[in-house]
Formats: sequence, C-alpha cells, structure tokens
Amino acid sequence: MNQDEKKATVAAAALDYIENGQIIGIGSGTTVHALINQLSRVKNKIEAVVSSSELTTKMIQEKDIRVIDLKESGPLPLYIDGADESTSKKQLVKGGGGALTREKIIANASKSFVCMIDDSKLVKVLGKFPLPIEVIGMAQSVVALELIKIGGRPVYRDGFKTDNGNIILDVYNLEISQPIALEEKINNIPGVVTNGLFALRPADHLLVSNGNNIELF
Repeated sequence: MNQDEKKATVAAAALDYIENGQIIGIGSGTTVHALINQLSRVKNKIEAVVSSSELTTKMIQEKDIRVIDLKESGPLPLYIDGADESTSKKQLVKGGGGALTREKIIANASKSFVCMIDDSKLVKVLGKFPLPIEVIGMAQSVVALELIKIGGRPVYRDGFKTDNGNIILDVYNLEISQPIALEEKINNIPGVVTNGLFALRPADHLLVSNGNNIELF
C-alpha cells in the first residue's frame, strides 16, 4: 500500500467520528484532502464545517457542504486534521502547508481533536520535520535571532504568505524532547503569531495507517 492509499484508508477511519447534526472543524493538508474526497459518504450528518484554510474551504464548498466562521459556530464538538509528525503521546508538529495558526485556533475551540496520519509520520521525538513558525513580517530578523539562540536554524519560506498575510520561518536542527516547554518559549517571542507545535493542546485521538490496519493511540 503506497502513501496515498494509506492516507485514504486513515481518512475513511476518521469519518466514523462524525455524528449526526454536527458542525465540525476540518484542517488542511494532503491527508485532509483525502478526507474531503470521502465526505460525500457522511454529508447528511454534517450541519456545517469550520475550515482552517482558504483551500480547504474551496474544496468543501465544491462538495456542496456549508462552510461557516468560528464566530458563528462557537465551540465545536469535533476537529479532524492531519500532522507532519506525531508522537504516541499525540503531541504534534503541524504547519507544513502554512495553516498552523487557524488550525491551532480551531483545535483549541474543539472538544475532541482527531488526528490522522500514515506511519511514516509517527516518531519517538519530534523535530526531524522542520518546525513551522508564523511570524509578522517586520519581526523576521529578530525572531530568527532568537530561534538561533535556542539551537534552531530558521529558514524563510520563500514566496509564501499565510492566509493571515504573514510569513513562515521553518526551523531545522531541533530535537524536541520537551514540546510543551518549547511551544510556550517560542510563542513568547515578540513577533511570533504561533508555532507548529501542538503540545499544549495535543490530539485526543491519533489514527495511524500502517498499510495493514489502523492503529489507535
């Protein structure tokens, strides 16, 4: 089973968490695209969706499913998203697609966060995947200097702007043994909007496709 097939399989498993009449949050990324491609199977259960990115919104609307703002929905029962890395403790690195801030907002507004990945993204220690950080443009150089002080190698994501109009610094060379402490530390740097660590608010359910079955954490 190739990676695309694994993504489709784990996305199908995530559909089981959707209950009748729910307004749900949906994230972004290629595994989420696999989920959206299968949403027609449970379309009658979904009252509306709160979306984490402009691309996700477009794809969901193409399925004739209503998309609303978080200010209209209020707290959500369920948020479904993928991740770039996850530990078995369900702490994540997200933001490879650049939607980390909206993803984090919706995750924090949701009672249950279901994360779906293939087994290549399950790691013992976070950090092999560069940590994305959304930064206000004027603060790029000063934030980068602070990230170097904590041992990272920040790289400007050239030619990319987030849906919020900000830039992304991808930070390499981090071995994230204490993700909660690092998430807090980076978020306290002036100019940082947020970072791609989801440790303060980890996933509640982690679904991992290994090609033969779905592991649950």
